[in-house]
Amino acid sequence: MSVHLPRRPLGVKDRPVAHTKTWDDTLMEHLDDGVRLQQRRHLINEATKGYFNDLHATRYHGGKTWIAPKVMIREDKALYFPNLSGSRLDTHVRTHTTDICQGRVSVIAMLSTKMSEIHARGFASPTNERYLSNPLYQYVQINLQENVFKSWLVSLFMSSIAKSVPKELHPTYLVSNQNMEYIRDPVGMTNKHIGFRWAGCGDAMAEETKALETCTSVLLKRLEETKKT
Repeated sequence: MSVHLPRRPLGVKDRPVAHTKTWDDTLMEHLDDGVRLQQRRHLINEATKGYFNDLHATRYHGGKTWIAPKVMIREDKALYFPNLSGSRLDTHVRTHTTDICQGRVSVIAMLSTKMSEIHARGFASPTNERYLSNPLYQYVQINLQENVFKSWLVSLFMSSIAKSVPKELHPTYLVSNQNMEYIRDPVGMTNKHIGFRWAGCGDAMAEETKALETCTSVLLKRLEETKKT
């Protein structure tokens, strides 16, 4: 298995809104021929994968399927991070990522296993050390458990999770059980065992960690200039 740069920008085409999908939304999707065709293709693709496909993939480069780019994706090519919702670690209030990320530069880590937590730290630690004191920067962690039983277990141990996560990161730590079935591929979450950031996955390489720090610096400078005008 080879490791390469992402073959396409990661994300979804539609601008996200802070909204929890309702039964009416699901019904409208089922009535949309284009959406149904896209979902059918996805399900066929998933059906051809082996049950232990994700686990086997971790044997090669730690499950790493691409190398994070050294520069940011051009604005006219970049896509959106989808809206995800979950319970905040500090208040247990249901919160949307679209609201949390508004107006700030965010590094988002998708977590589902201990391995993914290690991967995410490898990417984000230097960036967090440098920028967490900047009010325009934040580190968003999403503990995603799509399995109903695992989600229930995680909810029982929220207090234990809170003790292991620095208090200043509690407001941007979400525990979510959102179904990612149809947005997993667009955002590049092709392996549930490994950790992801916006354009990186698996064990962080030194150049990837540096790239994240550099790109964060560029975005913060742009945001600071925007707020001055």
